[in-house]
Amino acid sequence: MRIGILTSGGDCPGLNAVIRSVVHRGVTEHGDDILGFEDGFKGLLERRYRPLDLNSVSGILQRGGTILGAARVERARLREAADRTGELMTELALDALIPIGGEGTLTAARMLSDAGMPVVGVPKTIDNDISATDVTFGFDTAVGVATEAIDRLKTTAESHQRVMVVEVMGRHAGWIALQSGMAGGGHAILIPERPFRVDDICEMINARFARGKKFAVVVVAEGAHPAPGDMPYETGVIDKYGHERFVGIGNHLATELERRLGKEAKPVILGHVQRGGTPTPYDRALATRFGWHAVEAVHKGAYGMMTALHGTEIVLVPLAEAVSRMKTVPPERCLEAESVF
Repeated sequence: MRIGILTSGGDCPGLNAVIRSVVHRGVTEHGDDILGFEDGFKGLLERRYRPLDLNSVSGILQRGGTILGAARVERARLREAADRTGELMTELALDALIPIGGEGTLTAARMLSDAGMPVVGVPKTIDNDISATDVTFGFDTAVGVATEAIDRLKTTAESHQRVMVVEVMGRHAGWIALQSGMAGGGHAILIPERPFRVDDICEMINARFARGKKFAVVVVAEGAHPAPGDMPYETGVIDKYGHERFVGIGNHLATELERRLGKEAKPVILGHVQRGGTPTPYDRALATRFGWHAVEAVHKGAYGMMTALHGTEIVLVPLAEAVSRMKTVPPERCLEAESVF
């Protein structure tokens, strides 16, 4: 078979492990021809691709990023691709496509699948917000990076009697903040699912200082926001890809805490450092399993599906289910975290 593969959306630790797995399984077990489209769906639309063989993927298992590149594409162009699915498949002589990406990529994959393209999706997002799978690769790496940063910031915060506000990724779901905040012993964890009040944070910090603890670390997801009217804060605009651009809650919150507390508060924005670098062993293994099962799904003709982790098993779920709702942090997980604040 002639199978195309692409990586779309933001980069993520483990993408290269999926690519490697697809090539190894497809070439060695089934004798497939694997085409790697460059820069995501943009490469598919522009017919930019290269053949991938075993030599092409040698040594990439532990590498971050993606050897194929990634780019975002406007929904209008994706709808155009869906309208021309037959033409694309014929011109490229493709038998199937394996797109690897998050909610936006999987939505596009479903669009192409509904238009008749044989598609098997692979989920990836460091935010861990795809509901149809228990975990997505990249999340474990991001949590590890954030936790190490919190560990390091604790010592400098204590040395200088500071409040550190650590902003981590998480647009609409606070999984990274929750997990890294708990693992790193953060003194407050602020997530998009629960609007916060600055006075509550100030009360916690003052109580710590009163007990002789002269520092505090506040972990905040980039999409976290204050309760209405609690502090000056503007929401971001929507970009041309349909994503909200956030205006920097870490900086705003640190400024407000310093004003109300009369204590030095420093923001630390981890940003894209959470996306880069070597994936953890867990993410490498999960990504490899996803790639293996995606190839098997293609050969079984299980199109319109996505690989997913349920418990310890890799299963296939419909793309429609994968993008039906976002997996957010439930209230009971917030209560667990609050018990150790």
